[in-house]
Amino acid sequence: MTIFKPLMTAIAVLGLAAAPAAAQDEADSDQPEMTKGEKKLAKLIEGRIAGEPESCIRDFPVRSFQVIDKTAIVYKIGRTVWVNYTKNPQSLDDHETLVFRRFGSQICSSDIVSTIDRFGGYYTGNVFLDKFIPYRLPESDG
Repeated sequence: MTIFKPLMTAIAVLGLAAAPAAAQDEADSDQPEMTKGEKKLAKLIEGRIAGEPESCIRDFPVRSFQVIDKTAIVYKIGRTVWVNYTKNPQSLDDHETLVFRRFGSQICSSDIVSTIDRFGGYYTGNVFLDKFIPYRLPESDG
């Protein structure tokens, strides 16, 4: 019986050591899979570093702006990608047109944004902007 005691202790220690790894695998599998929109956004900001969120961004020269279905509104200004996740991203539909009612020459989180059906031309709702998060390419050392 004394021979089995060290063996049982070793098995118990190994079992306990393996438990955290198994728990981590379970936790990873509990993470929901990324949506199509989240994957598209991840690809757009890949390799970029998030900066401090800002309440307003200038609206010129916005090179491009796009709605990522149920995820975010993305603006490209120069080399910076600005992401507004909005307060209600589930209401974003890339088949709708956004109409901004803004005050001044900036787009701000306080602006009113309405959505219009792209094909029928009728009002479909509002989008409530959040802060704009800049994603910039890292500075090159060369």
